Parts: sequence; structure tokens; C-alpha cells
Amino acid sequence: MNRRSFHRAPEGERRQELIEATLDCIAEFGLKGATVRQIAVRAGVTAGLVRHYFDSKDQMVAEAYRAVIASLTEKAKNVEGDPTTRLKDFIAINLTEPVADSRSVSLWAAFISQVRVDPVLAEIHREGYLAFRNALQDLLSDFLAAKGRPAGPEECRRYAIAINGLVDGLWVEGCLAGDLFRDGELVGIAMASVEALLGLPIEQ
Repeated sequence: MNRRSFHRAPEGERRQELIEATLDCIAEFGLKGATVRQIAVRAGVTAGLVRHYFDSKDQMVAEAYRAVIASLTEKAKNVEGDPTTRLKDFIAINLTEPVADSRSVSLWAAFISQVRVDPVLAEIHREGYLAFRNALQDLLSDFLAAKGRPAGPEECRRYAIAINGLVDGLWVEGCLAGDLFRDGELVGIAMASVEALLGLPIEQ
């Protein structure tokens, strides 16, 4: 396990470093195997300093999951360009590294196993899912309007649910068995599937 070198840092930066160390340990050892001591070692600090920032391991885990969810939503919201480019980039980002890699699926598997039994993680998951889906819904609304086929919120919502499910499934396949697919194959399949669902071209 790699140890981060200690350096003095502002409160917010130190807290973020501890969250990253928590995610590293969860990806390597799982939720139960990631101890406060291991997290402290990974962050290059003492266990006492960890307790200065977090009341418990449960709080650290919750904040780590919140960070994972927020990073995915942030990537989706930050796509730029015309409506077609933004929709294409949204799909591609979610099926390529660093969103789709072995570390991401390890974290997902660790957290998702607890979402059904931990109310705090369940609420974080719900908030993250809705933020992600709403971002996709907005992209679809803009895309359909630009194509001359504007759609209401309910239609865009249904499309967003379907496309989110499609992307999630391909993401899992790519993370777990990426060597079985050619470069860009899953992105291409996703694009073609979304085109078929919407009845409109995305690729030019």
C-alpha cells in the first residue's frame, strides 16, 4: 500500500486528501477491510489527525461515497459545445477512463452492497442518481430541440431513465471485461443504441 508523504495543508485540502485516501483503501480492501489506521497510513498522517476531521469511519465512508457520486455528476454537467456534441461527450465520458476502469468498479461494488442497508448511503445514492439523471434529461431536452423535435419533461425523463440504464450496463461490462471489446466499441454501441431509441442521428 502506497503511503502519501505528509505535508502541511489547509483544512479543506487535508479533508479532501483523507477522502481520497479512504477511496484508495476501499478500492483495495473493501469497506470492511479499509480501517482508519490504513487510511491514516495511506494519507501519511496519524489516526488522531483523521479523528480531527471525521467523527467516525462511517462518516468517512459516507463522505467518500458523496465524493464519488459528485465527481460523476460534475463530469456530466461540465460537457461543452452544441447540444449534439454535449450529448455525445456525455455518453463517451461515462464509458471511458477514468470513469470506466477497474478502480471505479471496485468502489461501485463496495458501496452499492451497502446502499440497501445503510440509510445515509442510500440517501447519497438517491441524490446522486437524480442529479445525474436530471443532467442527462437536460442534455436530451436541448438535443431534441436542436433537432427540431422538442419534447416535454416527461418524455425526456423517460429517455433519460432508459439511456442511463443502457450506459450503466455497458459501463459494468467495460469495467469487468474491458479486454473483450475493441477500442471504442462500447462507446459506438452506446451511440447507435441511443440513436435507435431517439430515432435521430448523433454521429455525423
